[in-house]
Amino acid sequence: MKKSTFRFVFIGFIFLFSCQGKQSIKLTSGGKSDYKIVIPNQASDVENRAAAELQKYLLKISGVNFQIADDLSEPAEKEILVGRCNRSEIQNLTTVLDTLDEDGFLIKTAGSKLLIAGGDDKGTLYGVYHFLENYLGCRMYSSKVQVIPGNPSIRITGIDDIKEPAFAYRELHFPDPRTDSLYLDWHKLDLKKGKNEWGMFVHTFQTLVPAEKYIKTHPEYFSFLNVQRIPDGQLCLTNPDVFKIVAEGLKERMKEKPEALYWSVSQNDTYKACECEHCRKVYQKYGGYSGAMIDFVNQVAAVFPDKVISTLAYQYTRSAPQNIVPAKNVNVMFCSIECNRSRPISTDPSSASFRKDAEDWGKLTGNIFMWDYVVQFRNLLSPFPNLRVLQPNLQYFKGRGMQMMFQQGSGSLLSEFFELRQYLIARLLWNPDCDINAVMNDFVNGYYGPAGKHILAYINTMHDALEKSGGNLGIYGYPYDGIKTFLTPDLIKTYDSIFILAEDAVKSQPEYLERVKVARLPLEFAVLDISLRNVNEDLTYFKKDGDSWKVREDMMLLLDNFTKASVAAGIQRYWEHGNPPEEYRKTVETYVKSSMQSHLAANKPVQLSNPCSEKYAVGGANALTDGMKGINDYHFNWLGFEGTDMVATIDLGEEKTVSAIETEFFQETYSWIFLPVQVEFAVSIDGKDFRTVKTLKNNVPQEQGGVFIQPFNAGFKPENARFIRITAKNMKTCPPWHNGAGYPSWIFCDEIVVR
Repeated sequence: MKKSTFRFVFIGFIFLFSCQGKQSIKLTSGGKSDYKIVIPNQASDVENRAAAELQKYLLKISGVNFQIADDLSEPAEKEILVGRCNRSEIQNLTTVLDTLDEDGFLIKTAGSKLLIAGGDDKGTLYGVYHFLENYLGCRMYSSKVQVIPGNPSIRITGIDDIKEPAFAYRELHFPDPRTDSLYLDWHKLDLKKGKNEWGMFVHTFQTLVPAEKYIKTHPEYFSFLNVQRIPDGQLCLTNPDVFKIVAEGLKERMKEKPEALYWSVSQNDTYKACECEHCRKVYQKYGGYSGAMIDFVNQVAAVFPDKVISTLAYQYTRSAPQNIVPAKNVNVMFCSIECNRSRPISTDPSSASFRKDAEDWGKLTGNIFMWDYVVQFRNLLSPFPNLRVLQPNLQYFKGRGMQMMFQQGSGSLLSEFFELRQYLIARLLWNPDCDINAVMNDFVNGYYGPAGKHILAYINTMHDALEKSGGNLGIYGYPYDGIKTFLTPDLIKTYDSIFILAEDAVKSQPEYLERVKVARLPLEFAVLDISLRNVNEDLTYFKKDGDSWKVREDMMLLLDNFTKASVAAGIQRYWEHGNPPEEYRKTVETYVKSSMQSHLAANKPVQLSNPCSEKYAVGGANALTDGMKGINDYHFNWLGFEGTDMVATIDLGEEKTVSAIETEFFQETYSWIFLPVQVEFAVSIDGKDFRTVKTLKNNVPQEQGGVFIQPFNAGFKPENARFIRITAKNMKTCPPWHNGAGYPSWIFCDEIVVR
């Protein structure tokens, strides 16, 4: 993707931005001006920046370099007043300015003067950017794409504009606002890392009471589950020493960062709270886990009355407590991680419990920090048609009185339509009631040029399909999840035809064409992902060649080109925690190489003594012999068994000579998936009397983290057999050290190969 493009559009008419009949002001005429920019004598850094930004953009637009003077200079008839200048026109508005939100601003004409001033310094800067965008036609579509209209004669007419934000705090967790200060301020956004207000930010239990430091000497500081304390759970909030360590730790950190106002005391990103006798009593007293959290955080807040102690209402603490109220200096981060994204939270039946929790918390406190999720985190590049719920959801949060807003996107990583999505949300964070369709149209036509109408058609067709289907949309899904809703084979063909039109519309305009091709990558990713499931003759990596299967060269070329295009576009990984483009390609290539091979059990029927889980059935028992190998993702082609052994019997159809049985299992302890304790291989002539030919014990530690596939391959002396049986012993429950201790553990198996 090319670096920045500052596009100058020269037009042959004068800007008129107000209703007719009002006095107009000529800021420039024919590339000349009698105006100067005036700032306070002791202007703040932000006011100086606001004046400099206005000067810079007026020069780019008109070719006129405006002088900047302070308000000790002699007043003149033609001035642009920036900030709270010592000029009567500004002084007469002091009462109005003092009532504005600190980020609010006014833009006003007074006689022949133009006034831009804010409730606070940042408000003045925001006012300058608002003026440039809404009155002079500038746009910042992304950190790399800015539009600056060229006009040597700038005329404005009768402005009287006051703007204030809908939310006091507006953070957008996307690439451009995280990395580009101009984009951040142009769109009037906050950034915790760019401010000194936050001392610690979410999931801080581990930082405040490190397990590696205390678990051996003081296991009682940590969650008690079943029979023991576990280091990767939470803290025991009723232990008085835990409170002392947290308070002392905060005190030391506050000395290092005294200017910080907000300090997070919040649960780790794991599920299991402490179940010791003392903690259970507190849960009962306050109506659940959140009651114990608020009780603990209130105690911390009492130690630091001049600070705000922030905590999470997240997963097991999302429901509001009873018989306790957060202290005045306690901030509650309320999270929507479980919500469906295909329908507005305010009307979606599946979000009813979330709405109740929001209402209950709202009765207890007005100090709520709303943490919302707006991308597909498991597959960042996957098509994710949630754009139509962005506005109603933010309107709902505003209606619930929430003043602090954190919209979690893809962070520093690139995701599907991230430029568009961050642009829309930025507008909505300032004004949830804005004309979002107009904003959308402005962006797609400005960013994609003549291809904009086709990009909009693609977006609308996909959203329409999802709505018509009634399907759901989760933030930890896969393209294949939409195979019956918005990513059906027929719809994929439709989307492809739309992109052909889009590329054709800008084929002679390289900058637009490049952006269209990047916008097409999510569709290509969907094709590649869905084809792993061997859906039909179009969506598969294989083609039938007589009695055997061959790899489709066109699909491998698509994979290769997609990988190269992803790297060129700056895409670092497809999942928030990993899966870089080259690694994804290698994974798919390995799958293709090892799948659809001929062997004695290929496509032979399988009987399961214990049923597989309906959650991960992947077509049932016959998935074990369908020729499709699993990849390093348990959602794909892995047959899951929850809390039970896998006993699979394959009928070869007739007696064969067998000398090897091979299979693979999956481990991802974070998801409660473990390798089997052992795998037993047996053969039979009649399907009744089985003889064990090999037993393989698992030698991989239960604690081994990460995601990996473990083969269990049994070679033995040739045996005559018609029936093959594999018995994989499940440990049944997660081990005591695990945060799922006592709950059913999983085993996942893929293809069984018999030779």
